Amino acid sequence: MGNAHKNKISYVLVFLAILLATVWPLAVQADQGAEEAEKDYLIGVGDVLEVQVWQEPDLSRTVTVRLDGKISLPLAGDVQAAGRTTGALDQFLEEKIADLVTEPAVSVMLVENRSRRYYVVGQVGQPGEFPIEFPLTILQAIARSGGFQEWAKREEIKIIRRQGGKEEFLSFDYDGFTKGKNLEQNVLIVPGDTIIVP
Repeated sequence: MGNAHKNKISYVLVFLAILLATVWPLAVQADQGAEEAEKDYLIGVGDVLEVQVWQEPDLSRTVTVRLDGKISLPLAGDVQAAGRTTGALDQFLEEKIADLVTEPAVSVMLVENRSRRYYVVGQVGQPGEFPIEFPLTILQAIARSGGFQEWAKREEIKIIRRQGGKEEFLSFDYDGFTKGKNLEQNVLIVPGDTIIVP
């Protein structure tokens, strides 16, 4: 094998080593970030959770958070889940069954997000119910629902938002926004919002 060929192989190996050294930590950080985000997820009514108790398959369950915010589990009984993060519920359940299970290790994972939803109705391509899986503005929510139909009144969009037990109306003028007017009107969607496109 000639020196030129050996040098080429060496360069390729060095390149791969550098690539691995730079990309691998980023991939690990991304995985860790996703795990931390899941542990910080605030549980709500209707969410589907998988509760796993290590080496205790009879205690592991897939459960839905009831209207009262609770879930039912063997040994733990009725437990308040809504309003807690998945990480906090892990710890709470471990403490709850510690007298009955030796060194319990509980893992709570979100199977389906049903509590964080918004709705789009009216003159859009695909009206309906949508999950909030990441921060989303009104403009992005409309785009996600297929955009406007031909006769939509884009300057008269309303958002119904329930806060403090009361409903309030927010306005969104799409035409004005796209011309650079009232940019602050493109607020983030919050769970329960209903966007009306007349």
